[in-house]
Amino acid sequence: MRDVLDRLLAWWEAGESVAVGTVVATFQSAPRPPGAVMLVGPGLEAVGSVSGGCVEGAVYQLGEEILASGEPVLQRYGVSDESAFAVGLTCGGILDVFVEKVDRTTFPELGEVAADIADGRPVAVATVVAHPDPARIGRRLIVRPDGQLGSTGSDRVDDAIADDARGLLANGRTETLEYGPDGQRRGEGMRVFVSSYAPVPRLLVFGAIDFAAAVARLGSFLGYRVTVCDARAVFATASRFPFADEVIVDWPHRYLSGEAEAGRIDDRTVICVLTHDPKFDVPLLEVALRLPAVAYIGAMGSRRTHDDRLKRLREAGLSEAEVARLASPIGLDLGARTPEETAVSIAAEIIAQRWGGAGQRLSAAAGPIHH
Repeated sequence: MRDVLDRLLAWWEAGESVAVGTVVATFQSAPRPPGAVMLVGPGLEAVGSVSGGCVEGAVYQLGEEILASGEPVLQRYGVSDESAFAVGLTCGGILDVFVEKVDRTTFPELGEVAADIADGRPVAVATVVAHPDPARIGRRLIVRPDGQLGSTGSDRVDDAIADDARGLLANGRTETLEYGPDGQRRGEGMRVFVSSYAPVPRLLVFGAIDFAAAVARLGSFLGYRVTVCDARAVFATASRFPFADEVIVDWPHRYLSGEAEAGRIDDRTVICVLTHDPKFDVPLLEVALRLPAVAYIGAMGSRRTHDDRLKRLREAGLSEAEVARLASPIGLDLGARTPEETAVSIAAEIIAQRWGGAGQRLSAAAGPIHH
C-alpha cells in the first residue's frame, strides 16, 4: 500500500470513498506479491496495480460495484483449467484479491496508520477478509509492538491476531492467517490479511571504496536504506556515493556502536565490511559480531586476509560462536571480478541467507524455486 498511500490518504482526508483492491494471497507464479494494491478513486480513477495488467480490468469493475454497494468481496482470479489466457493470468498464477470501500467510517484509523508509516514506526493492519459471519468481514485490528487499536469482533480473536501479527511485523512479513470462526488456531473459516509496515531495512557499508559504491547502488535497488561510513573524509563524500541515503565520516566501530546504542540496528540490518584493513575492520567486527540481532555480517578480503582477521578477532576475545557469524570472504562464488560483479555476488549471498537459498543453479535443482 505504500505506493498508493498518498493518494488514498488525500481522498480519505477529503471525506471521499475509495475502492481498495489488495492482493491477500498468491499461488503458483502470480505476478504481484501479497500487499499489492489498486485503488478506484471517487472519480473512478485507477491508481496502482494488483497484477501488472492481467486482471486490472476485472478488479476495476468490481471496485466500481463495491463503491456503490459498500459490501467487501474476496475474489479469486487465476487458472482453474489448462487455459491461462481464458481466465486472465497468462503467467498461470492465482491471485486472491480483497476489494473493500475505504473512507472515514470504514477505516477511521487510516490517518494514524499513515502517520506511523511516514515516521518509520512499525505498524501492522490486520483485516478480516473471510468469515462465516458476513458482518465480520472487513473488520480491522491495528497492531503495534506495544499496543493495538480497533477490533475484529471478539477479544479472543483480537488476542490471537495481535500475537501473530507482531511476529510478522518483527520480520517485516505480510501474509494471510487462518483461524476458526472465533480465533481457534487450528480451526478454519476465518482468514485475516496482515499487512506489515516496518521501517525500511538498513544496509551499512563500511569502507569508501569503488566496491562500496557498487554495493550501495545494488542495495538501494533491493530496497535497503544505505549508509556508507569511513573515517577518511577525503573518500567518504556524497558525490562518490550517489545511491547512498547517507555518507558518514566517522571511525566505523564508533559509528556502529552508537547506532546500536540508539536502537537503530535490528535483525534485518545488513553489515558489509569492505575496508580489508585491520585497523578499521577488526575493531568494527568486534562490535558487529557481538550485536544480539543482525541479518548478515560480511567482510571482504583474500583468504590470507581472512585467516589473519580471524586470528586477530580470537585474540580480541571473540568466541567461536561469534566468529562463526561472519561471512568471509564475502559473497557467493560467481567468479566476479569487477566492483559491479562483486556487488552482485554479495547481494546474492544476502538474499540466499535471508530466504534459505542454497546458491546453486536452479537448472541443476528440482522442486519449488521459492523457499
